[in-house]
Amino acid sequence: SYPGASAEQVANLAVRPLERIMGEIPGVEHVYSTSRRERGVVTVRFFVGELLGPSIVKVHDRIQSNLDKIPPGVSLPLVRPKSVDDVPVVTVTLWSLTMDDGELRTLAFDVLQRLSEVPDTGQGFVVGGRPEQIRVEVLAEQLSGFGISLDQVASAIRSANQEQGGGSAELNDTLFAVTAGSFLRDADDVARLVVGTRFGGPVYVQDVARVFEGPAETEQLVSYYSGPAQPEGLPRVEADGAPAVTVAIAKREGTNGVVVADAILARMALLEGRLLPDEVHYSITRNYGKTAIDKVNELLSAMWWAAVAVSLLCWATLGLRPALVVITVIPLVILITIWSAWVLDFTIDRVSLFALIFSIGILVDDATVVVENIYRRWLHDGETTTETAVDAVREVGNPTIMANLTIFAALLPMGFVSGLMGPYMLPIPILGTAAAFFSVVFAFIFTPWVSRVLRPKLKALERAEEKERRTQVLIGKMYRPLVEPLIAHRSVAWTFLIGVIVAFFLACAMFSTKAVTVKMLPFDNKPEFNVVVDLPEGTALPVTANLTQRLASGLREVPEVTAIQSYVGTVSPFNFNGLVRHYYLRGEPWQADIQVMLKDKHERERSSHEIAEAARDLLTPIARAGGARISVVEMPPGPPVLQTVVAEVHGPDAATRRQVAEQMTGYFERVPNLVDADNYVAEPYDRLHF
Repeated sequence: SYPGASAEQVANLAVRPLERIMGEIPGVEHVYSTSRRERGVVTVRFFVGELLGPSIVKVHDRIQSNLDKIPPGVSLPLVRPKSVDDVPVVTVTLWSLTMDDGELRTLAFDVLQRLSEVPDTGQGFVVGGRPEQIRVEVLAEQLSGFGISLDQVASAIRSANQEQGGGSAELNDTLFAVTAGSFLRDADDVARLVVGTRFGGPVYVQDVARVFEGPAETEQLVSYYSGPAQPEGLPRVEADGAPAVTVAIAKREGTNGVVVADAILARMALLEGRLLPDEVHYSITRNYGKTAIDKVNELLSAMWWAAVAVSLLCWATLGLRPALVVITVIPLVILITIWSAWVLDFTIDRVSLFALIFSIGILVDDATVVVENIYRRWLHDGETTTETAVDAVREVGNPTIMANLTIFAALLPMGFVSGLMGPYMLPIPILGTAAAFFSVVFAFIFTPWVSRVLRPKLKALERAEEKERRTQVLIGKMYRPLVEPLIAHRSVAWTFLIGVIVAFFLACAMFSTKAVTVKMLPFDNKPEFNVVVDLPEGTALPVTANLTQRLASGLREVPEVTAIQSYVGTVSPFNFNGLVRHYYLRGEPWQADIQVMLKDKHERERSSHEIAEAARDLLTPIARAGGARISVVEMPPGPPVLQTVVAEVHGPDAATRRQVAEQMTGYFERVPNLVDADNYVAEPYDRLHF
């Protein structure tokens, strides 16, 4: 902070020198800042993979070694690290139809204290509500009548609210510590303070002001709305903008989010009816534990059905005994790949499970090739001996190894992708390669042994050979008419080759012509989305609250909505998307955030993306009529980004950058299929100067 300085002075004297100092730290990827009147924020972003603890030490060390460069009047920079472990895994919204937000806030801190006792919980905080404080409302007429200034009242309260040590004293062979003064405990202590004299008598604070204990002035407003799809199993209490506060709690680094979330919910259930009175209701507005376990269960189910499908295919094409040999490889390779994930310090999450599903089709190839060649050699030699099986493995050993090396070469480059996408996708190439490697090991060692144990009779092999011959004849009747003209006629072969090449380039041209949609990841079906509201700078809190209430009322018409929380003058507990977009810094009176909770995806027909698009069409006219801009924000399926499309504007001065940014925003608004175009340039607004 820089009291009294303009935005330009903050930028030139405080922020830019700090930017240069932070840019010298090893491991820093980006340094960017925001400057406004009397304060500024410098964000230091380290490369992905840099450890948080050492990075924080580097920042503190660089600040401490450059304290002499801080201009006079600039406060010591406050370092606030933010990481993925600061994102709350569970949020609980307390709301009531009879209690005000000040009482709810006091109760919320008691709830937070109890929830923080749950093992492996991390940072917790409360959003919303007015804090309790002793308020001194000075009466101007009384001040004038007693000849007391406002500074005298403030100085009297400030000087009285302290306790200091005064050394020590000895009395009767005993040493006593000496202290003086005492802290103010309640409103009566403040009211009885002497601020001056008048006509030879003392003038007390209560003579010139109203002193009472109560909630602070409203600087933020959190409200709760019930939706048309609220759960039927709970007591149905309709809430239309009821006062609310939200308790958010994160997990510790390296702990299981599912276990921590379940423990928090179990503790919350114990508090109901004990700490929480009957007139206070609570709603679980975020449960990342449930989200994670649902995703994991879906992928486990997909992995199970993938294994079943591969097993049935092997049974249909190879026969029962060779299929059993191949099928036994699947669980063994999956288990040892999971062991590899543990050794390499990977967690079993959605991406690592996807890597295992992806690997199932690969890991049976090697075993299939080996067992087929063993059976072929047994038929050829007329005996099912171990020596023949070993020699059959030798025959296909080199080509099998070469085939897996090509798989390694195709997968491993994915592990060198930079940015957030690199660590996000890293389990796929690592675990996929591990599964392919162990499938080769099992194919060369385990498969021949199982084939020897489950070896069939020669007559069974002959019957299987006859069945395979009939299948080959059937396939040949369809295949020969297609391939023989290519072999017999040179002109047909060249025509086919040219056609394949043309088809290849036409397929590639579908990207540039936008005939197909290119996406990094498909839309996910989330149980929530947010509506970020921005009114013109300088808008008063009541105006923002009224518009937000109209937007929330419009969202209550969406049939899939279970609950809505609106945050005016503050922001909802940030998620992974908000962490990257710095939503936790939003707290101005003209800013608001609406969190929309949806039914479970299995209980609704529309996806969350379709609902969000419908909500945007519904809310945009209301926002435009109120002079606001809104952004309907969905949780991305992969690593979060600042925005879908971002343009950085660099220029010689603030006026030029502001002008170009406004022009770029207009260009974005006119581009088809781009929505919620906005910029991060703060508009100037009026201020009163005395």
